[in-house]
Amino acid sequence: MVLSTFAKSRNVKKGAGHRVGFTALTSVLQYCYEMGVKYVTVYAFSIDNFKRQRDEVQSLMDLMKEKIDELLMKESIVNKYGVKINFWGNLSLLSEPVRLAAEKAMASTARNTGPVFSVCVAYTSTNEIVHAIEESFVEKGDRIQERYCNSYSDESIWADNMDGVISVTDLEQHFYTADCPDPDIVIRTSGESRLSNFLLWQTTFSHLQNPVPLWPEFSFRHLIWAVLQYQRVYPYLEHRRSSSKRNFET
Repeated sequence: MVLSTFAKSRNVKKGAGHRVGFTALTSVLQYCYEMGVKYVTVYAFSIDNFKRQRDEVQSLMDLMKEKIDELLMKESIVNKYGVKINFWGNLSLLSEPVRLAAEKAMASTARNTGPVFSVCVAYTSTNEIVHAIEESFVEKGDRIQERYCNSYSDESIWADNMDGVISVTDLEQHFYTADCPDPDIVIRTSGESRLSNFLLWQTTFSHLQNPVPLWPEFSFRHLIWAVLQYQRVYPYLEHRRSSSKRNFET
């Protein structure tokens, strides 16, 4: 984990490294919102991170609850900019205090019309895809069952079975990210080029950047450079998106 690497490089405790990381996040969020960025998503905690030592996981859960509570304070960045908060992932895996805090944050900011801040927690992209498949099957099954009860003709049953085929659109409607656009830029700090099971489906046409600084060292100038790099490749990415959309529709 990048924050653990930062803690080792600065000879500080892991908890201190994570705390500095949250402080850096607040600064970057403010930079983004003042630049007019509408959507910001962070990968806070992977499902795989639950395999870490129990005391480290508990420490992270406690810190997460503390920071979620801070986001709802009157003077927080959330209230300053009218931010809407999402928590994406298998929230049932979180400790109860963290899960309740996350649910409270989402409910409290649901009607906010400002920037959207999404936190991937207890998340992996593969888990999200499996979740979307399961939800699609449930929805299709309920629809087929309803039609089957209303008609017993062979033709109707055949049509229902065809309607039960899971499409790309069905999956995308059941992703955690369904209400947000795909990201334009993915920033993977510390020079890493791996996505680490993060938004694998949604980042097909995103511009991946891997600046060398560790996350707590990521600054405003690094953010500006990321935007400039994206602007340079924007025509190419937009062309690829448009071509893919046309092929999908045909």
